[in-house]
Amino acid sequence: MGQFRTLAVIPAAILALASCQTPPPATGIPASQVALLPDELLSPASAEAALELYYRTLPEDFFPRAPRGLPLPGDQDVLTRILVGSCFNEETPDGTAMSTVSAQEADLFLMIGDNVYGDMNGRAYVNNQATLDELRESFSDLAARPEFQALRAKHPMMVAWDDHDYGANDAGREFPFRRLAERIHERFWGLENEDVGAWPGTYYARSFGPQGQRVQIIMLDTRFFRSPLQPTDEWGAKGKERYVPSTSEGQDMLGNDQWTWLENQLQEEADLRLIVSSIQVMTTDGHGFEAWSRLPAEQERLYSLVAETEAEGVVFVSGDRHTAFLYKDETVLPYPAYEITASSMNASFSQTSSEMDRAQIGAGYALQNFGAIEIDWESGTVRLAINSDTGETVNEVVAPFRAAAGE
Repeated sequence: MGQFRTLAVIPAAILALASCQTPPPATGIPASQVALLPDELLSPASAEAALELYYRTLPEDFFPRAPRGLPLPGDQDVLTRILVGSCFNEETPDGTAMSTVSAQEADLFLMIGDNVYGDMNGRAYVNNQATLDELRESFSDLAARPEFQALRAKHPMMVAWDDHDYGANDAGREFPFRRLAERIHERFWGLENEDVGAWPGTYYARSFGPQGQRVQIIMLDTRFFRSPLQPTDEWGAKGKERYVPSTSEGQDMLGNDQWTWLENQLQEEADLRLIVSSIQVMTTDGHGFEAWSRLPAEQERLYSLVAETEAEGVVFVSGDRHTAFLYKDETVLPYPAYEITASSMNASFSQTSSEMDRAQIGAGYALQNFGAIEIDWESGTVRLAINSDTGETVNEVVAPFRAAAGE
């Protein structure tokens, strides 16, 4: 059993350790409050390790839960319509887009980040809570919304997180409370007993449909392992608004384990693959906010991995931007690459968008919206559509995925 010592397991002591402070003495504590712990837990290697020790003691009722959702389609069920959305502020009264999604027919709904704004109270940022009170309250508020309850009752869902439901704006692996954020995410969405609950990070994949009609959906985690971004040298300047492309040799988007996992996933049999990234994949020169292009070596690594694994029928799906976009690039993959960015469901920042990336198809749609991915198995094409919050199509493109596979 190894060597053990006694320590009073109380939050104040653990949080003090996490803050690199001296924990309060345990003298005089009743024996009923003393637990046996291994030596390595008494001398945590980092503040994050100290917090992990505390987080293991949290009761189940500490964590908010979503209303029970529908089971995912079966592995032989043929998918023809998938809806997608991001950026839903649980404090904003308007739930039109979510209600419209709930009223439409679809096989699956992808909620792909900023599913709540758990690092904000109103317009004020709340980032330094070791117990992530604001994040947990935000998820509880989302669970109580009638539009969300209707959504859970209508559509099976797959989910990814982004910075605001991760716990801190634009944060990556440096966020000290990421392990609790992961617990909150997985328990809220009922994933803690799935494969994703067995490893660090929130990435997972599922496949649906028989051979010849198989859709693989890969949900990436672009937060838990991501290295820091390089701040701009000209704040607010066009194309350099917040960040510039990193020049660091150690840049990382997914972490070693997730990269290996993704390589394996891309070798699985599939006719159409949706690679879901909470942040945009294909943009290069349209803006200087978060995107894969801010870590250019990692963006190229992703493209190279798709090519090296001969993964067919890849379409990128993203959110985050508070504006919806469609993209096409003939050069980054062995076949034309497409991306749909669906954002936001109820957190629009402006009426119009002047942004234009070299891969962009038409103008961005800045009002509240959601996306639709419609699969035509007979023609081997997928329709990517941006819909207004009331369901009207405002931009669309049809992409051939069977042609991409050489069929």
